[in-house]
Amino acid sequence: MPYPDFIAELEKAGLSVRAFAKLLGMHANSITNNAKRGEIPAHLAIIATLLALLRANGIAYQPAFSRLNLTKKKPRGRASTGKFGGEKQGRLEFGS
Repeated sequence: MPYPDFIAELEKAGLSVRAFAKLLGMHANSITNNAKRGEIPAHLAIIATLLALLRANGIAYQPAFSRLNLTKKKPRGRASTGKFGGEKQGRLEFGS
């Protein structure tokens, strides 16, 4: 789905990107990064479209999401302080 169509579906659902991301336990940047590519992943497009349809038919989606107990995902690709790629960093020695 093209990113502008995705945004239109979110608007039909009455959601901002930030609210949609929070609903799914994601970071808003993870969603907005797709704007550069111009396409949104299929699973997010399907969810946005279904939420828009639910709202258009007067069906509340919040109770279903509250039953899921979704938690925010951990950031990927970020190492702990003092570690590189999961390994403890050693002290760099420069030649004399």
